[in-house]
Amino acid sequence: MDLFISGGTVVTMDAEFRVIEDGGVAIEGDVITEVGKRVDLEPKSRGVKKTIDARGTLVLPGMINGHAHAAMSLFRGVAEDHSLDDWLQRYIFPAEARNVTEDFVFWGTRLGVLEMLRGGVTTYADMYYFEDVVARVTKEAGMRGVLGETILDFPAPDHRTPAAALAYTQKYIERWKGDPLITPAVAPHSIYTLSTETLKSAGALARANGVPILMHIAEAPFESERSRAQHGGSPVNYLERIGLLGGDVVGAHCVWVDAMDIATLLRRGVGTVHNPSSNMKLASGVMPVVDLLTAGVPVGLATDSAASNNNQDLFQEMNVAAKLQKVTRMDPRALPARQVVEMATIGGARALHLDKQIGSLEVGKQADVVLIGTGATHSTPMYNVYSQLVYALNAHDVLTVVIAGKIVMEVRVMMTMDKPAILAKAHEYQRKVAASLIEPPPA
Repeated sequence: MDLFISGGTVVTMDAEFRVIEDGGVAIEGDVITEVGKRVDLEPKSRGVKKTIDARGTLVLPGMINGHAHAAMSLFRGVAEDHSLDDWLQRYIFPAEARNVTEDFVFWGTRLGVLEMLRGGVTTYADMYYFEDVVARVTKEAGMRGVLGETILDFPAPDHRTPAAALAYTQKYIERWKGDPLITPAVAPHSIYTLSTETLKSAGALARANGVPILMHIAEAPFESERSRAQHGGSPVNYLERIGLLGGDVVGAHCVWVDAMDIATLLRRGVGTVHNPSSNMKLASGVMPVVDLLTAGVPVGLATDSAASNNNQDLFQEMNVAAKLQKVTRMDPRALPARQVVEMATIGGARALHLDKQIGSLEVGKQADVVLIGTGATHSTPMYNVYSQLVYALNAHDVLTVVIAGKIVMEVRVMMTMDKPAILAKAHEYQRKVAASLIEPPPA
């Protein structure tokens, strides 16, 4: 045993949803070797390299942020109170054209990853530019990532043409495929930013290399309206007809889907990801989470970018997701707390097609574990762990984070990232971005 997490309430998120009071988790290398009662595991812990005293905490599998644009943390608050189409076309795409470089992505990703780690997120899915830089930052932080290079039909900050982006993505995949923490992916942005030809090329690239496809799907009303006008069907129907959907696809948002679309997503094995705060803020709509889950479609949970949320706090997303389904359906029983915690852990792993490796505290799985303090006034008393996680606790209650058996944060002290340096650089970029917003747009 290399690491022994001793005591605490172990919330396994396994198939039986076992909650073990005064439990323990034994770790060798990067793998969980035992989960059980502390008194049963303690005799086996003699000679252990390190013991973490988990008394007074909830011990959970690492949380999974199923859809993010980490580097966009440097655009936090740049464009507020707009619809998605307006937000993208008039504000975000121009701001990216003026500001996004490798260095911007390096520091923006560091800021986003730091925020996620401090909030108990151990795995995230990313879609952005210069994704090789994103992978390097994520790896250095000791975090797990499914990281997709964004493909667009128009000039992007890192590539002027789709062909150049696809060539870069091939090299990026070759560099990172097989890494224990990084899963490279292809990220065709959406049906409204890509031609059928480019979508097919992106899908073919991913499948030739055996890597995931990350994509925005059926996010906003304008997307569905254009799809029906231009392609004669919903976004899901169109993607199905061109052969893009499959068990390697992760669809972010999936707000505007009907019963036929849900049946298609289920049949094709597509993972879906709910982004409640971002969808609410951009007035994109409400994902029919209950209908998707009832049908058997995997649904994860996510923050989206800090430019549209404006944070990377998965605790907030759990809280909002539960309440949003209840009020939308006018049913207080809709999406109960345990189901929301599932979306943030093992459900998120299913959505990313990684549930054999992560998402629950089980023997043989990767040792991604978070310890969450329960002694604050806002979390006292506690009667139900799932209710507490969704409705009372928050990201600041996360004390310790372990990923692949290595401690990346211990009692709120970061082990792998320089917080003061990251914040200083973020302030520096704030001044640059603010100045760029008043300049004429690039030619």
